Amino acid sequence: MLRRLLCTFSWQELRHHPWRSAAAVGAVMLGVALAFAVHLINASALDEFQGAVRSVNGQGDVEIRAAQGGFDEALYGQVAALPQVALASPVLEADVMLRTPAGARLALRLAGVDALVVPGIAPALAPVAAPGEDGDRLAALSPGRVFLNPAARQAAGEATALLLTQPDGTATRELRIAGTVAAGGAALGVMDIGAAQDLLGRAGQLSRIDVRLQPGADPAAFRAALARLPAWSAALRVVEPADAAQRVSNLSRAYRVNLTVLALVALFTGAFLVFSVLALSVAKRAQQFALLGVLGLAPRQRLHLVLAESLALGALGSAAGIALGAALAWAALTLLGGDLGGGYFRGAAPALQWEWPAALLYALLGMAAAGVGGWWPARAAQRLPEAQTLKGLGHTGAGPRTPWPALALLLAGAALTRAPAVAGIPLAAYLSVGLLLVGGIAALPWAVALVYDRLAPRVADRLLPLLAVERARRMRGTAAIAVSGVVASLALAVALTVMVASFRDSVARWLDVVLPADLYLRPAGSSGAGSANAEAAPFDAAFVQQAAQLPGVARTQTLRTRSLLLDPARPPVTLIARPIDAQNAAGSLPLLGPALPVPAGRTGVYVSEAMQALYGARPGQDLPVLASAFGAGDAHFFVAGVWRDYVRQFGAVTIAEADYVRLTGDRSVSDIALWLAPGAHEATVQHAARALAARRLGAADAIEFASAAQIRASSLRIFDRSFAVTYWLQAVAIGIGLFGIAASFSAQVLARRKEFGLLAHLGLTRAQVLAVVAGEGAAWTAIGALAGLLLGLAVSVVLVKVVNPQSFHWTMDLLVPWLRLALLCGAVMAAGTLTAWLAGRAAASREAVLAVKEDW
Repeated sequence: MLRRLLCTFSWQELRHHPWRSAAAVGAVMLGVALAFAVHLINASALDEFQGAVRSVNGQGDVEIRAAQGGFDEALYGQVAALPQVALASPVLEADVMLRTPAGARLALRLAGVDALVVPGIAPALAPVAAPGEDGDRLAALSPGRVFLNPAARQAAGEATALLLTQPDGTATRELRIAGTVAAGGAALGVMDIGAAQDLLGRAGQLSRIDVRLQPGADPAAFRAALARLPAWSAALRVVEPADAAQRVSNLSRAYRVNLTVLALVALFTGAFLVFSVLALSVAKRAQQFALLGVLGLAPRQRLHLVLAESLALGALGSAAGIALGAALAWAALTLLGGDLGGGYFRGAAPALQWEWPAALLYALLGMAAAGVGGWWPARAAQRLPEAQTLKGLGHTGAGPRTPWPALALLLAGAALTRAPAVAGIPLAAYLSVGLLLVGGIAALPWAVALVYDRLAPRVADRLLPLLAVERARRMRGTAAIAVSGVVASLALAVALTVMVASFRDSVARWLDVVLPADLYLRPAGSSGAGSANAEAAPFDAAFVQQAAQLPGVARTQTLRTRSLLLDPARPPVTLIARPIDAQNAAGSLPLLGPALPVPAGRTGVYVSEAMQALYGARPGQDLPVLASAFGAGDAHFFVAGVWRDYVRQFGAVTIAEADYVRLTGDRSVSDIALWLAPGAHEATVQHAARALAARRLGAADAIEFASAAQIRASSLRIFDRSFAVTYWLQAVAIGIGLFGIAASFSAQVLARRKEFGLLAHLGLTRAQVLAVVAGEGAAWTAIGALAGLLLGLAVSVVLVKVVNPQSFHWTMDLLVPWLRLALLCGAVMAAGTLTAWLAGRAAASREAVLAVKEDW
């Protein structure tokens, strides 16, 4: 019977009102498409990136790496001689900037390998000589030959050779392109390891050793044997291939989960649109449902029929959403790559990876959202009083008598904010947001009664306001359902507005602290696709000294960054060496509290919030994991303070430059900050610095400049572009909420035709009847706006104080833009009143007046 009713009764409704049903289908489609597209893009990029990591890292059982920098190649011979080792492959890696003979720059990862060993452990890195390479079978062992992967080969174009300027600028070396390697991913070049050590000035140094163990070898025994080797030190790490995959996944997990949750906001609001469409549809067909009931259709069957209609809308929307999401993902991967603005897969151009389980999951989510949206209209159809409905009389309801269930939901939502993240994902916080919204909407009938029970006596002597207020009081359950969409959408809009405003203000003030100089000088390409290398430091002490003597430069300050692999299962943290005044550390770092005095015999360091969250680095305590990374067992690092860092999600440690040089002997520099003398012109200083770069680094364009104002403006512009989607989501959510009010009032008008006709017979003019309807809309929307504002502020606190710290390990100061929120609430109230007035125009029609005759 249900199928026959769907094909006849429900199909006729769809035929007569296709656009209304299309709006519900479109809302579900949009939510499913956005969420599924984000999933496919991230999954494709992650799969591509992990595949590239696997191809470059090879098929070894373990890798040996240094926590920072490289290590002595003497370890290689000792590792290869261990009885547990079947094969060991030495590798030297570095990020370099090459040039074609035509002058074009090419940033790539250069890997030096042993061509005789690498095919057995990392076949993708095995050099393959190009046809016509003069029959040189030993090209892979020849100095000055490089083999490029497909990404590097494409970037090099028609070039047959590449040029590399020595770090000291004394000479330029030519690398002949002798063939290819099969490794995928970003631009990569492979050459003989001895030639690479000579080329990079790193004689006797390795970056890692790939190890394949003997069959049946005990990994624990192997690690114990490593610890006994003469060349072994505490600064070395044993990394398993699974750790590399985990690091790649951890790198973007919180970002992609938050993107998915944000995309599901559209699906959440789509449920309200399905609710509004079906509520209006049930109200218009109330007498038809009642007639079906008289003819034998049981109330439970009416419930199933409306639920089936909602699931049908959800199924259509989900199917269209899956197709649209796949198309959006393909277009994004083709045109923009797999980055999605997060910077985690920069330079990757992955192919679309289709996933049937994910498609089924998001389709079910779309149908579930539609089913939830159709539940209340289905219950309304089930509860229709058949005799009363056939006479055209409306059905009233008073809503819940007690607010305790709603308060329980609100308290549960508040309690969940204290729960920790699960695997780095703030699942409890997301559930808290959901409970706050549901609890707030469930409390609406009580809130309506609380407000309008006190307001009613004040308008008792004014007819039209009294009618509007009394309707809101006595129909508070209906009022709550009508404005629930506005409450949910406005709450999300308020929460996003407060979060974005708080984040932007915190970033702007953070930039003011971390950008004190007038001009910043850095290696060319350090802000582009090849900038992932934290080891690049092309400026030596002589360059820095000459830069400080340039005309127009008052003083300089240097910065050195390096990667530290503290935990093999986590991405590396960043070590930052810079001048720090121990008496005024807050002058150069955005500290969250006062700096602690460093005890005698300790080396003071300042850690970012992520270090505190991930590694338990607390102010006033030692940081032993840092001592092992430096390979200095007798060094004691004291956490003197915690600073705010909005760039490095997985941690940063700042150390005084003098302490860094004392511990490592490394005097190279990554960035130089320049303070200009009074009256100096920035263009003149840049011209002089480029001349210095031409003399010292071999090319004037080997460096790039950025002023503090440019970096600040660029950072905020990127921030605004990244969060532009939130404003679009706000508009969509509020539009859906207003559509829900229009649908609810339209349904009320249809159910109350005789009531309005009676008012007309009692002497109310058409304008007065419309004023009553508009007054009801104002009364209902005012409660919705107030509830939405309060719920939005509560949700914004969860987003700012819980979700962001648990997801990205940074905090921000809460900023409430009251004027913007007041304008937003005022606009919603005005739009709601106008929407109710437009929906109520039918209340004063001649049909409403004549409807009173039906009982005469």
